[in-house]
Amino acid sequence: MSDIINWFVEPLSFPFMQYALLTALIVSVVCGILSCYLVLKGWSLMGDAISHAVLPGIIVAFVTGIPLVVGAFISGLACAVGVGYLKNNSRLKEDTVMGIVFSGMFAFGLVLFTKVETDQHLTHILFGNILGVSYEELIRTLIICALVFAVVMLKRRDLMLYCFDPVQARIVGLPPQLLHYGLLILLALTIISAIQVAGVVLVIAMLISPGITASLLTHRFDRMMIIVVVCSVMTGLAGTILSYHLDAATGPVIILLQAALFLCALGYSKIRTKFA
Repeated sequence: MSDIINWFVEPLSFPFMQYALLTALIVSVVCGILSCYLVLKGWSLMGDAISHAVLPGIIVAFVTGIPLVVGAFISGLACAVGVGYLKNNSRLKEDTVMGIVFSGMFAFGLVLFTKVETDQHLTHILFGNILGVSYEELIRTLIICALVFAVVMLKRRDLMLYCFDPVQARIVGLPPQLLHYGLLILLALTIISAIQVAGVVLVIAMLISPGITASLLTHRFDRMMIIVVVCSVMTGLAGTILSYHLDAATGPVIILLQAALFLCALGYSKIRTKFA
């Protein structure tokens, strides 16, 4: 028993692991809560688009000396607005527009990165570097995630109705355009906070896996929210501790555990349907 306790406690004797664990838990929970709305809305590709599109904003922010968070937010929001404009002013479908916009912006970011002299390693941007989180970055992540969490909780029913049926939301007097861009802003802020954990490539998994896992286990939205919080805490805690003992990248380990939970939920739902 003591060996098991030591296995969990040993990594936390290092300050950088304490910061990493707190960051992983905070980001995982907020990503999980937002994933319920993204799955309900069918915005998986939108999350992928914004996560890739923040790269040029990060590079430009680094060059100009402004906070990286600001550059990433502006770049991600520009991608979302650009997708909406092209969709409404062309015959192209939304998924087609998102594909060309996010791939173009991501490629632009890679070109910019090759022209900038920096000691920042590209893999840290692409796949995250949670073990390098400082106290200041932890506080910034906490503030962003707390803001997103507060807005989602205050407007959870409005957002749920909009994601489920925008027409009905308009009929009952809700502003669909405001909710649309509000959700995009929340998505961009969440992606910015999660990039430190999973990077621009893998962050989409943290935004989708908890939601689809919960949707396999229940059809009630309130229960989905509870399930994603539990799953996010479990994978964030276990993934951080496990990555220390495996000497592996923390973000990918967390995402692997989320994928494993999804497979378990999928198997359970198949068995439940078969014997129902």
